[in-house]
Amino acid sequence: MSRPRRDRREPATTYRLPLRGRLTLTTTVLFAVLGAGLLLLNWLSSRQLIEDNRYLVVRAADLLPAEPPGVPDTGPLDPGQSPLPLPPNTSQAVPTTPSEAFEDFQQRILDDLLTRSVLLLALFAVLAALLAWWTGRRSLHRLTRVTATARRISTGSTLAERLDLTGPHDEVRELGDTFDAMLDRLERSFTAQRDFTAHASHELRTPLTVQRTALEIPLAQGRVPEDLKPALHRALDANARTERLIDALLTLARGESATLTPHPVDLADIAGDAVEDLAEEARTAAVRVTVRPAPAPVEGDPSLLRQIALNLLANAVRHNHPGGTATITTGVVEELAFIEVVNTGPVVDPEDVPGLFEPFRRGSPSRSKGLGLGLAVVRAITLTHHGKVTAAPRDGGGLSVRVDLPPSGVRR
Repeated sequence: MSRPRRDRREPATTYRLPLRGRLTLTTTVLFAVLGAGLLLLNWLSSRQLIEDNRYLVVRAADLLPAEPPGVPDTGPLDPGQSPLPLPPNTSQAVPTTPSEAFEDFQQRILDDLLTRSVLLLALFAVLAALLAWWTGRRSLHRLTRVTATARRISTGSTLAERLDLTGPHDEVRELGDTFDAMLDRLERSFTAQRDFTAHASHELRTPLTVQRTALEIPLAQGRVPEDLKPALHRALDANARTERLIDALLTLARGESATLTPHPVDLADIAGDAVEDLAEEARTAAVRVTVRPAPAPVEGDPSLLRQIALNLLANAVRHNHPGGTATITTGVVEELAFIEVVNTGPVVDPEDVPGLFEPFRRGSPSRSKGLGLGLAVVRAITLTHHGKVTAAPRDGGGLSVRVDLPPSGVRR
């Protein structure tokens, strides 16, 4: 079996920030850019205002002596007289002319304005980031709920769950309502399909029973010529195969219906019953069956859970070779009850394993026995009981299939 070719148009997987992070980053960057623009305009406006009122500063400098703080007033300086010495800790020269006084005043005001504006911009940028993160979290909460519900439905066995989003009628609410409408249509479609399968299978039982009776009675009474007996036996075999197929379809439909009558069940007892039921078939196939029971209490439909054990063990016996082995084990591991069947047999390609759980898929030609529904029924019943089924090929041939179920008293 060749591997499916990967679509070349499929983009490479790259890491991207979550939507909430992108909203937060975008809001923060926009705030910073607009704040920086506002800061620049504020600085230029302040410079222009100071320049427009230059004459006021110049007039004040002409009327008042330009002296540093803490220096006693000695009156205006005479022409050619040096200014008084600077006070301690004064690093900047004291302006001595009105123009220098204005320049000093302007520089001090603009520097102080710029420093304070930058600090305020940084503070408000942090506040904007926190506010954007909080707003994004609240806005995307319902979208997160949509994703979580879709994930549960995609990995579960029921389409009965709905979002039923509340809140404003925005894009997220519209998405949730559309998703619920899609689930309604899918549930109706799947329910109609299961009902059709169940009804059709049930209706086919009666004519098959009539046909089997019509074939068995002449054979039992010896009223069939010898040359016709092989044909009648082949017809009986085909009839029996069809009945098994119908029974499997009914079980599959019931397993997918998700209508259970849960009762306490121990998988160890179910495994023992399956070994007894298939003991004659195992002897005929020369397959040695070993059971390793350990307590594995669960809650579920006893008849459906029994079908899991029967199908797994029947699969292990029928797809084996003379002198092979099949081991069925039960127990509890990591708070999950399990039943596992390991068997020898033909080599199974790992790429064929997922297809074994599809209806009427038998994998390689070496697994052409059976109806192709055994593992499909196992998967349907397992998902209905909120469990998980896994399979893996064994080294040297054969298969290992394990079903994990929630233990008794645990509901998922």
